[in-house]
Amino acid sequence: MTAPIPRDIPDIPAIPGIPVLMPSHVPATAVRAPASRRPTAAFRALVALAAAAAVTVELTLGSPARTLSNFTIQSNILLALVFTLAARRSWTARRPLPSSVTGATLLYALITGLVYHLLLAGTASPYTLPGVLTGEAADPTGWHALTNHVLHTVTPLAALLDWLLLTPPGRLHLRQAATWLLYPLAYLAFTLARGEFLAPGAPGRYLYPFLDVARHGYKSVLGNALLLGLAMYALAILLVALDHARPNPIRHRAHRRAPHRPKTGFRLRPPVG
Repeated sequence: MTAPIPRDIPDIPAIPGIPVLMPSHVPATAVRAPASRRPTAAFRALVALAAAAAVTVELTLGSPARTLSNFTIQSNILLALVFTLAARRSWTARRPLPSSVTGATLLYALITGLVYHLLLAGTASPYTLPGVLTGEAADPTGWHALTNHVLHTVTPLAALLDWLLLTPPGRLHLRQAATWLLYPLAYLAFTLARGEFLAPGAPGRYLYPFLDVARHGYKSVLGNALLLGLAMYALAILLVALDHARPNPIRHRAHRRAPHRPKTGFRLRPPVG
């Protein structure tokens, strides 16, 4: 038989050298739960819907294979997916997407807008092709005009505004700039390989005039690709530099909306030990 357990068990003496932890008094106002950013989520969802709708219309009006081969379409599909995920995370107050993903999406959207307005739609450019999505030299009309404006102007500007006004700064890093160029490099290889597989004289063999090997030759095309690659890398570095120099719009808005609270006299005690 075992001995009965005594009711009064004496306190175990403290072990020498180990400090006793004191309770820390923290006021309830010092604990802040993550807040849902519903206006930000609504904006991102609207941008994603606009990009997805424009891509869908282009796929309906033209050849799906040719349409999906455009850098504009691919970058906007990526933008629609990323903004959809970002909207959901903003609505549910979850951790934002990795900066490597959002930074790449921003860079590709800006490349889409800048290349179109400076090279394809510019009157002084030797590579003018306003109807790049349809392969026509004339300005697009009808539904093509609407989708062309959305994909080349609205979504790049929306991505830029989202970064400037709705994204905390300091999240982009210089080491990410080189990896962002892997997709444009892969797209160049895809475009050149696609042109080799299509028959000479086939419509839409080369979708962009500055990458048209049949007209300019490989030497000029690779030279154009090198200049564009350097410009893209410079743009990526500029985005990283501006991301670390710009103010935090979210913190400023939260500070303005926060009500003035009187001092309660509570102070957080330093940790013991």
